[in-house]
Amino acid sequence: MDKLYWLDQIKPQDHPKVGDKAFHLSRMMQRGYPVLPGFVVSAEVLRDFLENLNSSEALIADLPHSSLHLDVDNWRQLQQVAGRLRQEIITASIPEQLFSKILKAALRLLPSKDAQSHSPKSGEASFQNNVFFIFRPTVAVPTAKYGTKNISGLLESQFSSSDEQAIALALKRTWSQLFRAKSLLYWQRIGIDLQQVNLGVLVQPVYNAIASGLVNANSTGLEIQATWGLGMAISKGEVLPDVYYIEPQNNAVQERQLGNKILAYRLNNTRPGAIAQHLPEIQPNQTGLVSYPLEEAQQNQYALPEEHLQQLIDLSNQLVQEVGPHFTLEWTICDEPTRTLYFTQISSYQNAISNFQLVKGLGVAGGRVMASAHVIVDSRPQQQEQIPFGVILVGREIAPDWLPLLQQAGGIVTEHGGLTSHAAILARELGIPAVVGVPDATIIFQSGEQLIVDGDHGVVYRVTRGAEEHRSRGALEQGGRGAGEILEQGYRAPVTSAGKPSKKIASMESLLNSSESSIRGNSRELINSPTWLQNQQSPQIISDGKVPLESQAGEHKDESNEQKNYGQKYTGSKSQNSWPIIATQLLVNLSQPRLIEQVRNLSVDGVGLIRSELMVLNILEGQHPNIWLQEGRKAELLERWCNLIMEFAAGFAPRPIFYRSLDWRSHELLSFSQGLKSSTPGALGERGTFSYIENPAIFELELAAVAAVQKAGYSNIRLVLPFVRSVEEFSFCRQKIEQAMLTLIPQFQVWIMAEVPSILFLLPEYVKAGVQGISIGTNDLTQLLLGVDRDQGNLTTVFNERHPAVTKAIAQLIEMANSAGIPCSICGQAPALYPEIIEQLVQWGITSISVEPEAIERTIRAIARAEQKLLLQAARKQINHRTLD
Repeated sequence: MDKLYWLDQIKPQDHPKVGDKAFHLSRMMQRGYPVLPGFVVSAEVLRDFLENLNSSEALIADLPHSSLHLDVDNWRQLQQVAGRLRQEIITASIPEQLFSKILKAALRLLPSKDAQSHSPKSGEASFQNNVFFIFRPTVAVPTAKYGTKNISGLLESQFSSSDEQAIALALKRTWSQLFRAKSLLYWQRIGIDLQQVNLGVLVQPVYNAIASGLVNANSTGLEIQATWGLGMAISKGEVLPDVYYIEPQNNAVQERQLGNKILAYRLNNTRPGAIAQHLPEIQPNQTGLVSYPLEEAQQNQYALPEEHLQQLIDLSNQLVQEVGPHFTLEWTICDEPTRTLYFTQISSYQNAISNFQLVKGLGVAGGRVMASAHVIVDSRPQQQEQIPFGVILVGREIAPDWLPLLQQAGGIVTEHGGLTSHAAILARELGIPAVVGVPDATIIFQSGEQLIVDGDHGVVYRVTRGAEEHRSRGALEQGGRGAGEILEQGYRAPVTSAGKPSKKIASMESLLNSSESSIRGNSRELINSPTWLQNQQSPQIISDGKVPLESQAGEHKDESNEQKNYGQKYTGSKSQNSWPIIATQLLVNLSQPRLIEQVRNLSVDGVGLIRSELMVLNILEGQHPNIWLQEGRKAELLERWCNLIMEFAAGFAPRPIFYRSLDWRSHELLSFSQGLKSSTPGALGERGTFSYIENPAIFELELAAVAAVQKAGYSNIRLVLPFVRSVEEFSFCRQKIEQAMLTLIPQFQVWIMAEVPSILFLLPEYVKAGVQGISIGTNDLTQLLLGVDRDQGNLTTVFNERHPAVTKAIAQLIEMANSAGIPCSICGQAPALYPEIIEQLVQWGITSISVEPEAIERTIRAIARAEQKLLLQAARKQINHRTLD
């Protein structure tokens, strides 16, 4: 069959024609590994197709021979050219003789009994609607110069029903991926002419899956990831998969971790398989897939059956013996026609891993970055200490008063700290990848050496001399990178140790919005993805590995008459129209004024938490506010404080901003407190409203600043009092608030943080005293209910915001607030870290959920799923009630 290559017959010399993905799968199939049958529509077919495009446009007519050197910095032109090219391909007809061969080949992919029942009549293939195919792009480029081991998100797979028109459209859509704007940008950035790119299309049958996932193999053993249904949920980052760690010595499961699996994907066919029966669709997908919610019982079960787990371990170890210890393998367990394990993709990385040394810790701020280390042994550095811009800051612990240093850092590594400490929160807000709990980090690492910080997985890689030499021989070919480079999902562009801005280098998964088969779990993703270079003169925010926030939003709209839909929804490269509509209010946690411009255009209902103690670090010049007062600089401090609050009020008007007054713990600000009366360090200290009674001067200054903002015409400020221990403390603060005349503005409200457990018994009394709303702080509520210091990284396993005691307390607070007729919000880390909690919050009747900017996308989708599930349940009850009547 001319120019079609079957997986079980591909030869080494066919590699350039069939592409890397198909070639490596064919090697596995021919070695006896379980791989679904398939054939490749070779790169030659695409070239012939382009050669015969009938178009009057010179650009289209010369397409097979054109290098398409475009001005990629002119994004409008790039989008227009890409759109025209793709439209020409999709609307063109595939030559009849060729398409007939493709249809006959597709018929051969069916199980024998189906193939017999669907035998072609009059020379034409015929299928039933329930048969689906996947069209996988498989690329080969001149490997002597470049490699394409992982171009996830650049070229996306297409799903197709068995209808002839659907098959033709899926093939043309796969071809057209080569001419997407981001594809044209990528190939031109790395210096490859488009005519050098050989794009084949691997066609295979696809079935509903019991479970799917990855196997990450390295010298320390195997890591297996699994989720229910098709693997799309993992590649899109919509679930946290189950994880199994396998000992290399005895192949035993050393550890298993249950993931957070709230949805799964299946085929959108007319005859649902066993898994898909009676499950509501919640997100129809134009690619031929639909997602559906998992029942709570299924969420709490491991997706990978034990018999298939052992089979996967055995086959993976066999593969280690044949291809080496460094690879990533994608697998699926088909639900039909038989429950069989198949491998769907393999990426082998044998050369670079040995050049990186791994140290484990706790990831507290996501993202990945490579840069030079800057080690600070003094746990309380002098405020005047300077560090090179973009370095990885290594210290014993990071306190909030390190903000001037953090704003210069590209990454953070510490020996101590916890997931919900203020320092970790600040790192997440600033977008700095951070790993804490790394024993002896200040001894292990030295200033100037190259590190990779992976905040997503809580690991730090030391780049050895061998890796440096390896990168200098050809970074793109082998996947190594130079110093001071963003690897993935970092906000800022780190720089070289000399302190000069470096070229920003980002992985394909981060810059090209991965949507098919991103590889997670270990260093292969960090050091082997293709890269593109762009001159970068200053730090640029990149959010969640998608596109810069600055490029998404237009001018801020005045939508005073609109309660939802403020500005541009944060969707990566997706349109705001693709976002679900939700009834639950979604707010954002934000404390750094310099991020307002980037966050204000997100479609949120306001700022749910301004941590004032982190906000004012920008203006205090390293001195405690009391020192400013002692030195007679009260007026200057008041003006600065007022200006900061006004930035938030103006940036988000008319949306409300919830300003939480100061909540400093004494041990966090030791370097700020020189010359002041010492207080006993501790996890609690003289914090919250108790400190206002002890020293009301600073609280009065805060109220004066809020009053000044009100007088400037902003009525969208709400005040949240922190860490309130008793009704008496609240009444004291309420009196001060009235004296500051803040309550003269009708829209003004006084809330309290619901974090001291006494509120579980006193909320009705608080409401009588004037509390107008509560905001649940899960960080402190958890540590006080469970008796765990949240700053102690070694207690991470005990600090559990999903503990039954915590969830019951949250449910009780929401119920009590609803009964009292006051709004209830939640602003701790729990909703962002554990999306499955969101369903419970919505069921209990939460008014609003406030999360950090990077969590907005997944939170709004989780809210939508929860709300739709409630609607479905209500509809079913109504139907059942009518049936009984």
